[in-house]
Amino acid sequence: MSERTDVNEPNALHGIRVMVVDDHPMWRDAVARDLAAAGFDVVATAGDGPEAVRRARATTPDVLVLDLNLPGMPGVQVCKELVGANPALRVLVLSASGEHADVLEAVKSGATGYLLKSAGAQELIDAVRRTAAGDPVFTPGLAGLVLGEYRRLATDPAPAASDEPKAPQLTDRETEVLRLVAKGLSYKQIAERLVISHRTVQNHVQNTLGKLQLHNRVELVRYAIERGLDDA
Repeated sequence: MSERTDVNEPNALHGIRVMVVDDHPMWRDAVARDLAAAGFDVVATAGDGPEAVRRARATTPDVLVLDLNLPGMPGVQVCKELVGANPALRVLVLSASGEHADVLEAVKSGATGYLLKSAGAQELIDAVRRTAAGDPVFTPGLAGLVLGEYRRLATDPAPAASDEPKAPQLTDRETEVLRLVAKGLSYKQIAERLVISHRTVQNHVQNTLGKLQLHNRVELVRYAIERGLDDA
């Protein structure tokens, strides 16, 4: 299988597999049509939670564009099940709700980003592209909320087991990338700061997740903040 084109290169949207989940058929079809016209490979759509889980498992999209308010199973549960089974899956929540509780619950369930349905078509296309690259994408005003929640969670860390093994050793570069992730920088910003490629940043993050036995960016940022890396 050939290596996928970097999402920051021209024509890179071709080959990015996307699935759209929304219970409103006209909205769902319009989003799928816009994304397909932009060059994404829309592999499936679904109108309820159980259908979303089944079709996502069958089609293995790279990005799931997910509404929260779904019949049969809430969007956050869909996200938990699919990301839990496949941590490489990126989930962009596309919701009419800007309530802080909904945003935080979505992120804790494994969503990479959160965009309001008031966003324009081009904003959505860019958000899906960035989500595929692993960048956290949030409607303006929500990113600070999420980072603040990371910090709050870090002040009350889960108790460590008495037989917890010694923390795995990260390389200097992995630690450097982790520190910048904890500060809220996107992968693109980290790449520019360290003068390395976007893909190299992604590789460092994936290696770090594996070493620390963490599942997503939420857990990674919490780990970093608990250890004071965001202040370093």
